[in-house]
Amino acid sequence: MKGEPDFLQNLRNEMGDGRQWLDRAVVITFAVLAGLAVVGFTLLADAAFEWFDALRSAAWWAPLLWTPAVTALVVWAVRRWAPAAAGSGVPQVMCALAPEVPATSRGRFVSLRISAAKVLGVSGGLLAGLSIGRQGPSVQVAAGVMHHARRYLSPKTAISERELLVAGGAAGIAAAFNTPLGGIVFAIEELSRRLEQRSSGLMLAAIVVSGLVAVSAFGNLSYFGRVRAEAVSWWALVGPGLLVAVACGLLGGLLARLMIASFTGLPDRFCAFRRRYPVRFAAACGFVVAVIGVVSQGAALGGGHDHTRELLALPSAQEHTPVLFTWLKFVASWLSAWAGVPGGIFGPSLSLGAGVGADVAWLTGSPHLQALIALGMAAFLAAVTQTPITAMIIVMEMTDGHGMVLSLMAAALLASLVSRMISRPLYSTLSQLMLRGVVDSPAPAAPEASGASVRRD
Repeated sequence: MKGEPDFLQNLRNEMGDGRQWLDRAVVITFAVLAGLAVVGFTLLADAAFEWFDALRSAAWWAPLLWTPAVTALVVWAVRRWAPAAAGSGVPQVMCALAPEVPATSRGRFVSLRISAAKVLGVSGGLLAGLSIGRQGPSVQVAAGVMHHARRYLSPKTAISERELLVAGGAAGIAAAFNTPLGGIVFAIEELSRRLEQRSSGLMLAAIVVSGLVAVSAFGNLSYFGRVRAEAVSWWALVGPGLLVAVACGLLGGLLARLMIASFTGLPDRFCAFRRRYPVRFAAACGFVVAVIGVVSQGAALGGGHDHTRELLALPSAQEHTPVLFTWLKFVASWLSAWAGVPGGIFGPSLSLGAGVGADVAWLTGSPHLQALIALGMAAFLAAVTQTPITAMIIVMEMTDGHGMVLSLMAAALLASLVSRMISRPLYSTLSQLMLRGVVDSPAPAAPEASGASVRRD
């Protein structure tokens, strides 16, 4: 039939274009490097928080001095040498993908230098004991590595810088969570909305390869370990599950709104003090977070995965102390973000969602503690990021058994809907704030516009 593909001719074209295969090899090689960068980032970040935890265990009062000092040092260093490394990293990648940003300005948001600064900044924040995550920053780290591949591609390549950035950002999520499918969905839902047909297969392969690098390094385990939530009947989860979704939507929307309001710069004393004395403000935030750490015995600090694992190991919700952890973690996460250090909200959001799920299980007396924790993780992440499909996929890949897929999807969609009634989308709003400095002036962005104060994931 006329117009049908000619197999032999297409095969000769594919095999005869050596430069095309070299370009593909370059992309896959940099995908491996991006995965290795995230693996190294993970090891350094986890080691940093372990050092802080050892300090806290040795002297309960030490964080009251240590956390403000290290927080101030990290903010000072980032503002001085790498302002684009502040924040979560997702808005910066979205800025680099924005069509109004010229190719010559993309390096202001993603580069190898910024990736290295991001790794050191987040590790410094965790060394201080702040409530931050590394998953959002992994997006910017991996995108910076993948973006560097453009230097080794042929001038006539069909692979665009935009595709490299999308693949790198998604690879960061895939490697950070050990969830390749979650990385692919994140690329489509948040970063790109679409992939070019001509090279979509190669970009998806790069995302999967980066995820497989993390799986090879850490095994088939997620950041929070495996959530073994057995399949339960739909009716058993309707009441408690609905309460979890609504509560996570409200809290997640509130957290996103607070972050946007804080970094927009409201006409209040706190924002005025932050603008005038950013390093002192960071130290003050660090001190309050340290006090929260003392009250919670360290449970509200860091990414929160240790406390989440403890919740999952409880025999029943009655062993859980309700509400206290959730609100302490909420305030600690907000202040850690507002301080201006590099850090993400993915990990703390999952931890907060787990706390809400445990609170609801305690309140309702539900025997399905782990199932409600899983619902809370998906719902809170969807509420903060307003990416329900990504949140559902990530938690589903962290869950043994697919019996909860529909429940996770329903919780994520409902929480995202509730959040949209409270707050604008967090990432896109922050990226628009950062873009103002680029669009208004071709000169290098000031710290406020390039991410030192505007954040976050």
